[in-house]
Amino acid sequence: MNRTQRFEFFERLAADNPVPETELEYTNAFTLLVAVVLSAQMTDAGVNKATRALFAVADTPEKMAALGLESIRAYVATINFNNIKAKNVLALSEALIRDHGGVVPADRSALEQLPGVGRKTANVVLNSAFGQETFAVDTHIFRVCNRTRLAPGKDPLAVELKLEKGVPAPFRLHAHHWLILHGRYTCKARRPECWRCVVADLCPFKPKTPPPAAHANGAGADA
Repeated sequence: MNRTQRFEFFERLAADNPVPETELEYTNAFTLLVAVVLSAQMTDAGVNKATRALFAVADTPEKMAALGLESIRAYVATINFNNIKAKNVLALSEALIRDHGGVVPADRSALEQLPGVGRKTANVVLNSAFGQETFAVDTHIFRVCNRTRLAPGKDPLAVELKLEKGVPAPFRLHAHHWLILHGRYTCKARRPECWRCVVADLCPFKPKTPPPAAHANGAGADA
């Protein structure tokens, strides 16, 4: 995909969704960090269901640490891999208190030193909490970037570096959210909804999936 096509690609996504936002519920940088740590191999809806009650009683590192491991584990019992994730939430809370005065650092290197925090998590926090132009490549973004040839790469880091180099300036802040939402709801893994995709003509993916029969016949039923 050339520079002109990339600009058109993001211009259309922006027109379709002018103010994209993460679907994780959070109130501050700390609760966002915890939500993202909990979100691995989970839907955002599943994470939100667990964290509403948790964040109501623990929205700072100090409050989270005071809960203790067993209480945190009870709050996140419905989360996949809840045992290790509860340990990470407690450990990162303690690390923030010990090393950062209870404040989430706006620095990738410092974030990646926290328990349970990798590059993708750090990028999400830097983008959504601190307004930095980062590109967190999850499975949705990896699929979209390879399928559309927007930023093809053999692994998430390769895709991230191509996005860093190739996303046009006006779209850099929100690019992560446009791509993840596009992958989640339109450019799906098993059956991409090419028939309603706003960038279908810019995408070389073959074969394009046709609309369900109801849509093709004008009935308007959901897929």
